Amino acid sequence: MDVEQEELQFLGFFGIIKESVKIIYSWRKIFSQITLALILPLTFIFLAHIEVSDFLFFKILRNEDRLDRTRAGTPKYEKLSDVISSEWIVFWLLKVAYFTFLLIFSLLCTSAVVYAVACVYSAKQITFKRVLSVVPKVWKRLMVTFIWNFVIVFCYNVVAGVVLFMWAILIGNNVFGLVILPLLLIIYVMGFVYISVVWHLASVVSVLEDSYGIQAMVKSKALIKGKTGVAVAIFLILNICYFIIQLAFENLVVLGYPLSTPNRILLAIIFFLFLFKLILFGLVIQTVIYFVCKSYHHENIDKSSLSDHLEVYLGEYVPLKSKDVQLEQFDV
Repeated sequence: MDVEQEELQFLGFFGIIKESVKIIYSWRKIFSQITLALILPLTFIFLAHIEVSDFLFFKILRNEDRLDRTRAGTPKYEKLSDVISSEWIVFWLLKVAYFTFLLIFSLLCTSAVVYAVACVYSAKQITFKRVLSVVPKVWKRLMVTFIWNFVIVFCYNVVAGVVLFMWAILIGNNVFGLVILPLLLIIYVMGFVYISVVWHLASVVSVLEDSYGIQAMVKSKALIKGKTGVAVAIFLILNICYFIIQLAFENLVVLGYPLSTPNRILLAIIFFLFLFKLILFGLVIQTVIYFVCKSYHHENIDKSSLSDHLEVYLGEYVPLKSKDVQLEQFDV
């Protein structure tokens, strides 16, 4: 990184974006290799899933419509019923396979990019071979952190469901209840976004520090204080971009009638290019935010200790101790 550690704390929204773009551009060879090996398959899985799942879902809907217009008890009815049952099984198996591969490649991409950015920061020599040798040793820690995030989100949604149920039972049918509902939804979205931001930062903590799982979530929560607004703003912008790409791909490519096939293929390629660049950019940004937060809390990360920690990945995995990555405070 061109910016000194003491100056990282002063980076705001545009500063973090500029620093992330500079890292990708300056080290475009290694990030291009990571993209070709890991991010491109992740992008393909994401977009292909939209295409295939929509095709199967609408096929099921058409068959169910035919079933509704077929007299019950006839051989045709029984055949259609069996076909629909089989199609639903294929549909849900596809969903399971999709989420499995999406999770695996997401963790692999996160491991690779975080390690690469940390090597850039520590001025350590980095090669694609090194990155590939490190990724299998890191992604299991990220998996534990993801599982804890899933548990937290599940509990959060259960509590939100209980609150919504109580609202519907107690005050849902009057003017006061209609006023309260938007406030409850806003509070829910704010909480969900905050948990997501903490999890993304905890993923970086899981790679660069000795904490993972719930400990990484707790450390991330403490680390993000003071930079929550910037982190949330960047997270929202990135996810809005993801949503726009997904929505546009589904409507213009998957459901692209009356667009011609060549035009739909061209649009698919454009969305594919946008999406893999956005994924890479988002992963680099979350790592930069980690270093910004460390600097903001005056936790000066010693480059030699970080370099030693990264070197350990090439042998048996021994996590960097907190005292190594959370070194003495420096004077601003």
